[in-house]
Amino acid sequence: MAYFLQLVFAGIAQGCIYALIGLGFSIIFKASQVINFAQGELLLVGTYIVASAVLNWHLPFLLALPLGLLVTVVIGLLFERLVLRRMIGRPPFTILMITIGLDIILRTLVIVGWGSRTIPAATPFSVTSGFNVAGVHLGSSDLWTIAVTIVLCAALYYFFRHTRYGLAMRATALDQEAALAIGIDVRTVYALAWGLAAAITTLGGVLLAIDSLAIDPNFGNAALAAFPAIILGGLDSISGAVVGGVIIGLSSVLTAGYESRLPAVVGTGLHEVTPYLIMILILLVRPYGLFGSRKVERV
Repeated sequence: MAYFLQLVFAGIAQGCIYALIGLGFSIIFKASQVINFAQGELLLVGTYIVASAVLNWHLPFLLALPLGLLVTVVIGLLFERLVLRRMIGRPPFTILMITIGLDIILRTLVIVGWGSRTIPAATPFSVTSGFNVAGVHLGSSDLWTIAVTIVLCAALYYFFRHTRYGLAMRATALDQEAALAIGIDVRTVYALAWGLAAAITTLGGVLLAIDSLAIDPNFGNAALAAFPAIILGGLDSISGAVVGGVIIGLSSVLTAGYESRLPAVVGTGLHEVTPYLIMILILLVRPYGLFGSRKVERV
């Protein structure tokens, strides 16, 4: 029983990381109907900045983290202002390909700046820090990951429900033309969405790096691992990204923990495909995800 509970705790923590990364996708898609395939490389740049600030520049972690967030927010804002704003009205496929181009550029810059070797991740915790409850080890990094996710979700709920800019983002997501008609600056909403998404995704990446203890130029692929979470929850649903992330995290960790007990014919990589199997099964029943909005277009 203790082993099962340990896996559940680890799965929830892993799912919270997927939720944070998935939130970045959902916020941008909800505001502008764009899937940002450069999200993983924004995460990559942020984690490298934080690691360098702590290990090379000897900044405290609590100063390095805002620096990493600031850099990725600036990149997101510049990309939205200089590139995507000029693409308004273009086909979605064109914008998607542009985000893939940004992905390649950012990864290349990381390799040029830091090389292709693996470097230690910045972490404020020791590997063994934490405490035991009923035979279950509650690691400090996992506890902080869960706590940060809960606080951030509460903050986002308040932001979207009770602040001027949050309400403007919701209005723009519902009907862009109507939002323009009542005086909402849609361009500002787009910029805010990109900046907010970059910061949240980077935060998820830093928490993942703390858990992984090391990063390399392929670290941005973590965003692809989080992609089933937003498809499962619904691309345009903020709450769906969180629920989908936890479901994917739990399924992946539980499968990894028990797959050694399965018949040999199953293999040892089942935990890698389990999230996608769950995603496919859910989409067969609800093509728009668990919490996604069902849109009907009349022609």
